[in-house]
Amino acid sequence: MTTASHTSRWNPLLISVLLLLIFPSLSPYQASAHLQDRIVAIVNSELIMLSDVQREFAAEQERLSRVHRGTELAQRLKTAEYMALTKLIERKLQLQEAKAKKVEVSDGEIKQAIEQMKRQGTPLDPTSPNDIQTVRDQLLLMRVADLQIRGNIMVGDSELRRYYQDHRDRFALSEEYELSHILIRPRSSDGLADALTKARRAMNDLKQGEKFEDVAREYSDGDNAAQGGRLGLVRQGELIPIIDQAIARLVPGGISDIIESPEGIQIIRMDDRKPKRFRTYEEVHRELQELVYRQKSEDMFQSWLVELKNKSYIEIKF
Repeated sequence: MTTASHTSRWNPLLISVLLLLIFPSLSPYQASAHLQDRIVAIVNSELIMLSDVQREFAAEQERLSRVHRGTELAQRLKTAEYMALTKLIERKLQLQEAKAKKVEVSDGEIKQAIEQMKRQGTPLDPTSPNDIQTVRDQLLLMRVADLQIRGNIMVGDSELRRYYQDHRDRFALSEEYELSHILIRPRSSDGLADALTKARRAMNDLKQGEKFEDVAREYSDGDNAAQGGRLGLVRQGELIPIIDQAIARLVPGGISDIIESPEGIQIIRMDDRKPKRFRTYEEVHRELQELVYRQKSEDMFQSWLVELKNKSYIEIKF
């Protein structure tokens, strides 16, 4: 049985998560000069102001305003504003819990986190009280969650095997093809007819029994023409749809019809097919551990948030 271990070291992965968590709160808020700030929520004994909400969802507001208009924009902004308020309430509750449990982070840890985040391109000022407090809060959030949840998660072998059986398609390797092709590119914007004529000559040679490799060397404009048109190994889904459809029913040695694709006129031979393969439990064991651990962490985190809300006084004045 594997037990999650607790650590106080802020490694690069945690710093990356931290970066994603705090980046929205660093976005500038262009408030109207006529905006009157007011209380929008009370969380136990602490207040959340309208300006806090506006600052929290400023980046999302800017993004939505670029891609939506009218009634749809208004609806999406309303939803985004509500989600921002929800995040602020949850953050307050977690920070209050951290304080109640006497969870702390040192000045050295804050400095280290700021330096690592600066190296990743986040515009933080290590002398700014606001930036320092923002990083302190986020480190506290991570630590109290780690203390309350992640340190208590246990992932057993039976859980991993059950997850593997229930999600086998997730660990499947797609069908693979070994392909060769003849590619004929139109010489000009109106050269499609000439390219099709050349492709028909190539197809006729193939039907007369000429070797595909020899026909490719004679007719193909592809970079691999000298190698007989060999494309090598590709997986199902990696090709454009029109090619996928053209080769879907080909057996090894089979040759497609003439295909008009964005790259040019193509004739494709299926050299070999390797069927879809399911990776074994042993092959995906580490991946399984990470997936199940992450899922259990999220489930426990959401349950913990619900517990915090249920035992707290929350009044929304939005």
